[in-house]
Amino acid sequence: MKEYLKLNNEVLNTYTLTKQIDREKDREAARRYFLDEINKQTVFFHNLKEKLDYLVEEGYYEEEFLKKYEFRFIKKMFNLAYSYKFRFPSFMSAFKFYNNYALKTRDGQNYLERYEDRIVVCALYLADGNEQLAEKSVKHMIESYQPATPTILNCGKKARGEFVSCFKLMVDDSMNSISHNIGNALQLSKLGGGVGVSLIDLRCAGDPIKEIDNRASGVMPVAKLLENSFSYANQLGARAGSGVVWLHIFHGDIIDFLSAKKPNADEKIRLATLSTGIVVPDIFFKLMEEDKDIFLFSPYDIKKKYGKRMSEINMSEVYYELLDDPNVRKIKKISARKLYTEVKKTQIESGYPFEMFEDNVRKGNPLKSVGKVKISNLCTEVLQLQETSEINDYDEIDIIGQDVSCNLGSTDIHNAVKVKDFGDLIETSMQLLTSVSDATDISNVPSVSKGNKEMHSVGLGVMNLHGHLMANSIIYGEQESLNFVDVFFSAFNYHSLKSSNKIAKEKGKVFKGFEKSDYATGEYFDWYINNPIDIKYEKTRKALGNVKPITVEQWKELKEDVMKYGLYHSYRLCVAPTGSISYVRSATASLSPITERVEVRDYGDSRTIYPMPFLTKDNVNLYQEAYEMDMYKMVDLYATAQKHVDQGLSMTLYITDEWDTEMLTRLYYYAWKKGIKTTYYVRQRMRTLEECVACSI
Repeated sequence: MKEYLKLNNEVLNTYTLTKQIDREKDREAARRYFLDEINKQTVFFHNLKEKLDYLVEEGYYEEEFLKKYEFRFIKKMFNLAYSYKFRFPSFMSAFKFYNNYALKTRDGQNYLERYEDRIVVCALYLADGNEQLAEKSVKHMIESYQPATPTILNCGKKARGEFVSCFKLMVDDSMNSISHNIGNALQLSKLGGGVGVSLIDLRCAGDPIKEIDNRASGVMPVAKLLENSFSYANQLGARAGSGVVWLHIFHGDIIDFLSAKKPNADEKIRLATLSTGIVVPDIFFKLMEEDKDIFLFSPYDIKKKYGKRMSEINMSEVYYELLDDPNVRKIKKISARKLYTEVKKTQIESGYPFEMFEDNVRKGNPLKSVGKVKISNLCTEVLQLQETSEINDYDEIDIIGQDVSCNLGSTDIHNAVKVKDFGDLIETSMQLLTSVSDATDISNVPSVSKGNKEMHSVGLGVMNLHGHLMANSIIYGEQESLNFVDVFFSAFNYHSLKSSNKIAKEKGKVFKGFEKSDYATGEYFDWYINNPIDIKYEKTRKALGNVKPITVEQWKELKEDVMKYGLYHSYRLCVAPTGSISYVRSATASLSPITERVEVRDYGDSRTIYPMPFLTKDNVNLYQEAYEMDMYKMVDLYATAQKHVDQGLSMTLYITDEWDTEMLTRLYYYAWKKGIKTTYYVRQRMRTLEECVACSI
């Protein structure tokens, strides 16, 4: 075993025996990693000019973005980045960066960049010649702001993928649309993004085709085609494509859809690698409360009778009308509780399906009068409206609707509260995300390109909440943590709105449909004006650092500015999982609680140890792992943040093998009641097995 790996693995040995975290040993492992490997394998250049000339001439960097600046300024930015004397705080953060993010020679044997280089190149590229923005970007990226993996990975490179993380597509009930969107899925998967696909509007198995009964095959064959498409478009073998298909819980094919993720599913319908998600409206939970049966419907009948797709109707409003309509078939009758029990069984067995609470999304959507949010993305945090395209025959013109590309970035909470000007941090982050959005043109998928150009949507999120709470001796899920989240996210929302308003003024442009939104009417701001948010605990005040509560007067002033000048972005905030990139910043992921105090990760033939940020012998019992935590308290924390986030939060639920379907149902019901918009995976830990392993050490 290499010396740096031995040093890193000693961290786990010490922790196992003494419950102490030997941070110095971990830092020594990082130093040894640089001495034994990184420094030796990094290509040497005499000076910056020689380096940049080589990277441009050899086709590693694009030349165009560098030519927008004088070399004097470029050198100043590199000097600024290196002046921070950045050191990776853990072995894992260094190992992750150099293995996954640093630019390498084409044979993969040598490194061409250090961490600071990647930051500067990303800042220069996204600032697009704006020196002031470039300088602020270097500062804030070193300190707190983290672009999403596709952005930090691809910026400035000659051979690159797109900067966006994922996409959403609507499939219509026609062979043209099905084949068109399978092609779209291939194109998007090739670019490296996860793809969310709606199958809600496809007719059920056994539905008529050309008025002949029992001819339609239903949604499952299409899901299988999509699964194979994602597997095929595997980015030159580097990574298999990934996607999620969504179905409405009132769709006639819902039983087969749920069964597809069960371990013993029939191979004809089994989805081995494709994720699944279901859309659940309020009416379903109300029928479940009353222990009533529900009836499943066919989108074919709904479209034929009402001229609307199933994804376009509000099921909670029209359910009883559909029930009473003799022209709308009732495909199947089933107890609501029995059906939801099947959902919970599948989640316990496989982790799927994800869920989107349709009416919670609608109520929390400031653009509800502009359009409908029909599905979420692969990680369940992106909630943006879509319009279904009509794909016609080759001799007819297609009517292109709006689909979604996800332009994401995150702020490290622990460092963000230390920044002298929190508003400037958020403004810079929004400017960089705007650059990603404006620079993105997925021309091969016109509906995605159109949605991006018209709506200018972005998704600014956070990471390192649990780590920051522990650094301030605040227990995750307790009242002090809820108060911190309330004040922080209120300010986070306010400054993102202020930035979007400023960009709208500067560009003289607002997103399509702004005039119909709750922002334009001012209604969005009334809740904040009528419900001021204050600091309630001294621990919260300390943890907030330089982040100040937003006053009623500030909200009133912003309301006037937005009503007058508008917003550039239709959507601004969402919280992604941030798994991989959190390691680079040595941060806890997203809003999530930690899953292990000391993580063990296997990479090929090596094992890497990652102790959680701010874990010490003194707080080891307070630093609760997710599987030890009261999940209801975790939901309370997410619900507190959700009030301030216009899109969604990627929320995984953590259970042990002691949980049954009734317990899980109650937790989901509670999440729905609390206003949660979406849920991600259900992760299960086998407690009995864990205890056996612990005893054997």
